[in-house]
Amino acid sequence: MERAAPGEVCMSRAISPAHANPRGELSAGQLLKWVDAAACLAAEKHAGVSCVTASVDDIRFEETAKVGQVLTIKAKVTRAFSTSMEISIKVIVQDMFTGVEKLVSVAFSTFVAKPIGKEKIHLKPVILLTEQDHVEHNLASERRKVRLHHEDTFKNLMKENSKFDDPICDEGMVSTSGTSVQSIELVLPPHANHHGNTFGGQIMAWMETVATISASRLCGAHPLLKSVDMFKFRGPSTVGDRLVFNAIVNNTFQTCVEVGVRVEAFDCQEWSEGRGRHINSAFLIYNAVNDKEELVTFPRIKPMSKDDLRRYHGAIARKRIRLGRKYVISHKEEVPLCVHWDVTNQVSLSNANVEALKNLAARSGWEVTSVVEKIKIYTLEENDILSVWVEKHVERPAHLTYHLLSDFTKRPLWDPHYVSCEVIDCVSEDDQIYYITCPVVNGDKPKDLVVLVSRRRPLKDGNTYTVAVKSVTLPSVPPSPQYSRSEILCAGFLIHAIDSSSCTVSYFNQISASISPYFAGNLGGWSKSIEETAASCIQFIENATDDGLIDIF
Repeated sequence: MERAAPGEVCMSRAISPAHANPRGELSAGQLLKWVDAAACLAAEKHAGVSCVTASVDDIRFEETAKVGQVLTIKAKVTRAFSTSMEISIKVIVQDMFTGVEKLVSVAFSTFVAKPIGKEKIHLKPVILLTEQDHVEHNLASERRKVRLHHEDTFKNLMKENSKFDDPICDEGMVSTSGTSVQSIELVLPPHANHHGNTFGGQIMAWMETVATISASRLCGAHPLLKSVDMFKFRGPSTVGDRLVFNAIVNNTFQTCVEVGVRVEAFDCQEWSEGRGRHINSAFLIYNAVNDKEELVTFPRIKPMSKDDLRRYHGAIARKRIRLGRKYVISHKEEVPLCVHWDVTNQVSLSNANVEALKNLAARSGWEVTSVVEKIKIYTLEENDILSVWVEKHVERPAHLTYHLLSDFTKRPLWDPHYVSCEVIDCVSEDDQIYYITCPVVNGDKPKDLVVLVSRRRPLKDGNTYTVAVKSVTLPSVPPSPQYSRSEILCAGFLIHAIDSSSCTVSYFNQISASISPYFAGNLGGWSKSIEETAASCIQFIENATDDGLIDIF
């Protein structure tokens, strides 16, 4: 049997009917209790003193666990700061009949060490034994920065969202008033932890219950908890307190819905005076399935009041932060998907490259995340794959813009994400293979790519130019130890003529794990790299002279 690593806590639980929801699956609330208990034990194992939960964030639920299966929860400290620690939690479920194991959930908790008397706490550093330990140690610092700047980032995004037009009330939009849920719990001794305070996992479980009820009132189906932005513990509660939970739907995004939950605690005197203490808040994201196990599309939300509108825009801002934070959660190993370049099949590969870009652009569900002057940024999430669309208005003819953007040797002149870009194979007039190098990000090795660039002029009746990009492998350009070989799944430009002197440039990128560090900060709202690069691109095109372009025609 595999033993827990030093500094790691391993908890095993057999799932019984008492732990399950009406669907026979492990309830998310019960799982949150176990996760919090395991994380607390890991924190105290490292600190050597009592620890309390400060927050639990970036919780993702990948699979469900069912009655009769066995759950294994592994928690370990990834990094210790002065008085706080980050704990990584991984939950695996095993089917006892088949032996098959699946990842159920991952989460990150922050625990604070409680000093004994007036003694000051200074936590010892975590001993790093493996390469993965070093990776997680570095990522923990990035995640901490995101947490510390979360409030400022949220406020900035709310200011940006105020520039968006208020949602137009269409037929089929619904109010959230019917999703409001209130519940009350009396904290009894079994609900307290070994410090005498209300067990954090119990509070999270109660919050999940009211949030699930709220989501079910909107969809009329079976809500499935998919992720939690953050359980933020603002203050303690103790045995004898009355906890009041208020939940309501904030916004919907096609097949998911965000529910906000607020918790207030009252002792006897505060209860009689109606004066509570705000001790916790969280935002839970649900999918829902019907009786045929098909994903349900939620109705769009119609804000009816100023508070509705505030919560509506707040959900949009949090979704953007989630998108960026998603890529600093963990070190994701990427399975190479790029195709081998075959000169005998170059026409088919080129056409597939162009069609993939057009198909990406034609997908439904793109949502605006940023608007800055001539630049709009959209995102699309499908099956855990994130794509970005950057739309720019350029005061130059479409054909000149096309020739500037389809020549990738010019890309480093305006794109700071490209250090060099050289042609290694002129396949045809419309297809070239480039070798690209990128700068260092987050202290990692610089990245390089080998890509096929396929370009197409408009057909007779069309006015859209296409520049499609996809990674390929070439035996003549093997990976170098100096670089980390990266991959572009599907990217490129669609250039649409507005009139004879201006055009719209749409840049698309289906983000792979290897290039996500270049996008994460912008999507999360703590960087403006995409807007800055788009502005640089516009300036490059509009300032370009016609010298050197005449011979192309």
